[in-house]
Amino acid sequence: MTGLLGAALPAVPLLAGLTGLLLPPSPRGATTGEDRVRRAAIALGVTGAAGALLIALALLARVDDPVETSTTWIDLGGLRVTLGVRLDGAATLVAVAVAAVALAVQVYSTAYLKRGPHDDVEVDHRYPPYAAQISLFTAAMLLVVVAGDLVMLLVGWEVMGLCSYLLIAHDRRLPEAPAAAMKAFLVTRVGDVGFLLGIALLGVSAGSFRIADVLAHDHSTGVLTAACLLLLAGVAGKSAQFPLHTWLPDAMAGPTPISALIHAATMVAAGVYAVARLYPLFAATPTALAVLGVMASITLLLGAFAATAQDDLKRVLAWSTVSQIGYMTGALAVGAPAAALFHLLAHAAFKALLFLAAGAVIHAVGTTLMSRMGGLRRDMPVTFWCTLIGLGALAGVPPLSGFWSKDGVLAVAESAALDGAGPAPAWVGWLVWLVGLLGVVVTAWYATRLLLRTFLGEPRMPLRHPHDPPAAMRWPVLLLAVPAALLGLAAFLPPFADRLLAPATGTETDVELVHLGLALLLPTALLLVGALLAWAGWRRDPATDPARALGPLRPVFAAAFRLDDVQHALVVRPTTALAGVLRTGDEVVVDGAVEGTGRGAYGLGGGLAALHRAALPRAAAAVLAGAVLIGLAAVLIGGAP
Repeated sequence: MTGLLGAALPAVPLLAGLTGLLLPPSPRGATTGEDRVRRAAIALGVTGAAGALLIALALLARVDDPVETSTTWIDLGGLRVTLGVRLDGAATLVAVAVAAVALAVQVYSTAYLKRGPHDDVEVDHRYPPYAAQISLFTAAMLLVVVAGDLVMLLVGWEVMGLCSYLLIAHDRRLPEAPAAAMKAFLVTRVGDVGFLLGIALLGVSAGSFRIADVLAHDHSTGVLTAACLLLLAGVAGKSAQFPLHTWLPDAMAGPTPISALIHAATMVAAGVYAVARLYPLFAATPTALAVLGVMASITLLLGAFAATAQDDLKRVLAWSTVSQIGYMTGALAVGAPAAALFHLLAHAAFKALLFLAAGAVIHAVGTTLMSRMGGLRRDMPVTFWCTLIGLGALAGVPPLSGFWSKDGVLAVAESAALDGAGPAPAWVGWLVWLVGLLGVVVTAWYATRLLLRTFLGEPRMPLRHPHDPPAAMRWPVLLLAVPAALLGLAAFLPPFADRLLAPATGTETDVELVHLGLALLLPTALLLVGALLAWAGWRRDPATDPARALGPLRPVFAAAFRLDDVQHALVVRPTTALAGVLRTGDEVVVDGAVEGTGRGAYGLGGGLAALHRAALPRAAAAVLAGAVLIGLAAVLIGGAP
């Protein structure tokens, strides 16, 4: 029964999504037909997500010890591909988070994709494919969560990439949406090439793609190191880690609920979860963990500093996601997959809350720019308090969820640095720990700035009359505020902690998920420093942006250290130039040789034809003369005695 429930978990939203794709787009204009199609799309989307959540909760109640079911799908000369599920406590918790966020997004979207107070579009006529694509997105992530075979995991991994492309480009009124979708698709495809090769190496080495077989096999050091490094390329793409992070902020061109889904529960979480799923392989590869630690540290600071100088509300949250994923990958680098998954769950709650609250603000005021907001606390009290909870959890304010999960990451990094604990070299622990502490200061600074610029001070758009969102948008935000505030306390409960600390990895025993002690004082003090610095800059002049304190660094941070320009100069331009050379070579050399041969043959034939036509009179005269001569000869010979 557990295996059937595990198989049904991705199947339910998949069926809802495929059925929804059969619905036609609603005709433009408010008609009865449009209402009927839209209602059907809403019913399918909400039912699929709700069904997935119910199944995930049932699995959470049933699964204590690891459960696995599989059947051989393909056997190619002893290389097996299987169909089946692999469930443990950590997988069920992640599945609940994915399904809960998906359900919140489906319900929220029913109101968000209607006409806002500053929108000329009455109803988004492309809502049916939008809802269906969310269902497919959810099914793909749930397939990654429960897959018992690397090939099945890869299928879910790639379907997510396709769905992200479609959903980011959903709003065709925005000229930047198609470009952002294409960028996300291509950048993640670069990493996915490595991910595919890594899976192929592991499967060929083990003789099977079944995850249990791959983990149990004694791989050679060279194969294991190469495979893990290749897998990290895919993780860097999907989880927006340096140097493949540049797609995520541009993906804000998609509808805000899609940003919540991508940042909280699907794409960016998939890379972290995949490493945690295969962690025994990485634990046996210090080189891969060292690379992961460096990648995590760079990404953590890069995202945090970039968030400090953004004026776009959604881009602040996007760069925040890049930074927070750095904490998760940093925890993996120092040997603590449980801490990484704990922060993944907390981040899913508070980041979904923040994006949906941001959507409520954008829906009310008609802009994403914080420079045009301000003073919204009085008009949008529900949104303000929910945003305050989300930002507090993001910054790590005790006792909110982010405080406990982020402290868990810092505690294991400190242990790896000072005690040499964990499979990675000690310097990786030092790097992740010190960078993580600096990230606490910067995160508190930009979270405080966002709150001050958006909700406090005087309104900078006095003609607007914002208000809290309608019920379909308000209730998902309110409900997400509960785990954003309280999920960290669940770590003190053995049923929750044991599910994360005892996954089917065998890498952690006698490890605490939360840490109480004097070590908590340092990140708390750093949090206060960051928040007070932002508040002091704003307090001196509430009309100015605290980011002015960054001085000449502000444009550098706003452009994320111009790494997009660097990629354009080092990758895009050379690739474009090489493509131009190859195209010219193909057209001039290859096509030229083929077409030149044809033209030469045609010309030669034409010349011979001309000569042939010009020689006809002479040939006819010669034939006639010959005939006369033959006739004369016959007469003469015939008349001789």
